[in-house]
Amino acid sequence: MAFEFTTPIPPNNVRLPDAVTVLAGSGPAIGRMILEGDRAARAVGIHLYLRHDFDGLVRFSREEADAGRWYPVTDQYNPERADIGPENGFWIAGENDDGEIVATSAGRIFYWYDTDLAEQKVAVFYGRDEGQPCTMTPEAAEIARQIKGIVLSAGATWVRPDYRKRELSQLMPRMARAYALSRWPLDWTIGFVPRALADNGVAVGYGVKHLGYSFFYPLLRWSELVLTYTSGSEIYDDFGFFVDAELSDPAAGKFSAGGLATNRVQAVTSRSPVGVRHGSMSRS
Repeated sequence: MAFEFTTPIPPNNVRLPDAVTVLAGSGPAIGRMILEGDRAARAVGIHLYLRHDFDGLVRFSREEADAGRWYPVTDQYNPERADIGPENGFWIAGENDDGEIVATSAGRIFYWYDTDLAEQKVAVFYGRDEGQPCTMTPEAAEIARQIKGIVLSAGATWVRPDYRKRELSQLMPRMARAYALSRWPLDWTIGFVPRALADNGVAVGYGVKHLGYSFFYPLLRWSELVLTYTSGSEIYDDFGFFVDAELSDPAAGKFSAGGLATNRVQAVTSRSPVGVRHGSMSRS
């Protein structure tokens, strides 16, 4: 691609708030989401770490798959099958007090200045386009042609069964988006969910704003997948709603308010430039 947005790479396996230096987006919004989200995770005994050892993510997902608790992550996160590393990807590990990983979420950055999701629909899942089959409905194809620029492909969101029903599946993808926005001026964030999760409203709980029906990957476990897509500006709208409704309101959700000192938020956001790039929405 013609241009890649180069950003400093934090050390592997560092506490997520310590890994954030806001270079690309709205410092106050990102800082608030990161710090309030980290406080909420700690309230349920989970410590969030930023990682970019994708061999470790692949290995962990396979171990959990062998235990019947997950599925192996798709090849877009497999460094043996995709060109992914700390320059264009990351994952977040949520560990309990015993050091066990009990929640994850990951992201991969694509620079689609002279291409779009419609052309890259195979590579997004398989790491490299080697002719693997994929088809789209006309509606999905029209949406996919609009997904271009700097795009976060989010996925690998998982919560261990004994830690579910604590809203972690809603928190983890938002923390991934917040971290990505701190490093890259995102035009879009996308993901794919099985149709059942789109139809029953679970996908909306992840904070996505739009659904595109449907993509068909016959070689995958779920052959029909629904695209989730959100523009850069809409991510910030979701952050504000989620923090106010779920993290800061004592009467809402699983996470009660405790608040964080203003100077801690300023410490994270003080290096943020003004402004943020985002994509335009012409479909809903």
